[in-house]
Amino acid sequence: MKYTTKGTCSREIEFDVIDGKLHNVSFVGGCNGNLKGIGALVEGMDINEAIARLSGIKCGMKQTSCPDQLSQALREYLQNAQ
Repeated sequence: MKYTTKGTCSREIEFDVIDGKLHNVSFVGGCNGNLKGIGALVEGMDINEAIARLSGIKCGMKQTSCPDQLSQALREYLQNAQ
């Protein structure tokens, strides 16, 4: 799935979901090393676990962050999968 981010330095998030688990998470734009780290940490993680861990994280004075945007993308994925 491709998700266009809102309010962050990254512009887009791409990921795959296989059997309810996250795979191949990558961000376009943003802090390259940190975002690769997030992708590695959530690899194989259950979607609901990732949402619970990442939701609500803020970046500085922004009301969102790249991890929070990933949680939003996963919520959207779950809504569309129903």
